[in-house]
Amino acid sequence: MAMAMAAGAVGVGTVRVAVSASAPAASTSSRAALLCSSFTGLSVSSWKKNGIGAEMKLPVVQSPTTTRHLICFPIVAKLKTHKAAAKRFRVTGSGKIVRRQAGRAHLLRKKTTKRKNRLSKKLQVNRRDYDNVIGALPYLKVNRSN
Repeated sequence: MAMAMAAGAVGVGTVRVAVSASAPAASTSSRAALLCSSFTGLSVSSWKKNGIGAEMKLPVVQSPTTTRHLICFPIVAKLKTHKAAAKRFRVTGSGKIVRRQAGRAHLLRKKTTKRKNRLSKKLQVNRRDYDNVIGALPYLKVNRSN
């Protein structure tokens, strides 16, 4: 089985192309399943069910003993998490984004105990800032209805 990378017009990224030689049809489907799971961690049935991508079999060379197929999978770019934002924001069990309050890091001698205790509590992020936080943390499990 030979692997090759080819630039394609499918999706945003490139397309990975695998050329497979197969004799019986059963081995073709098992090889396709193996390729799907090794490239994406998904099975062929989940690709077809979820509509993530389609397995394209294009006959290249046909002879009495073997048939060669091109099996193409689109490569989707992963979204990156902004690591500094990941350390500053958390999600509660109900799906709200919370943050620390400012003013609790230094110059604490002149602040009253009551004020320091109030500043030590977590605050919910303002609704207007949700889009900015979610843009920096794309995999955050946020409940937008809260």
